Amino acid sequence: MATTAEDVDWIGLSGAKAKGKRPAFFDDPAIDRLLSIVMALAAEVSVNRERMDTIERLLDAKGVISRADIERYAPDPQAGYERGLLTRAYVARILRGVQQDMEALAELEPPLDEVVQELGRT
Repeated sequence: MATTAEDVDWIGLSGAKAKGKRPAFFDDPAIDRLLSIVMALAAEVSVNRERMDTIERLLDAKGVISRADIERYAPDPQAGYERGLLTRAYVARILRGVQQDMEALAELEPPLDEVVQELGRT
């Protein structure tokens, strides 16, 4: 017998804990929790964007579609490539603040090869 959505304990699954210690990136654990929530929401939006792309492509091709058409859809290589580009751009927009912080840190710290050369001179 196949599992249905009614058979799944969604609350239990969402509360499942991964093995090992939870990674910490910030001094304040509340910020880590917030980051986790934001990234989970970003992933959900990404999935919805792909599903909408599926619906749009099927409607263009067939005019009328069913839920089964959506569930069976597998993107061809070109559609997969286009989706990959859109997903990369989406993730880049979400993480742009982090990228800007990393770029700012790189400007403050000398490149590693300069540090090695300086140490070699002493």
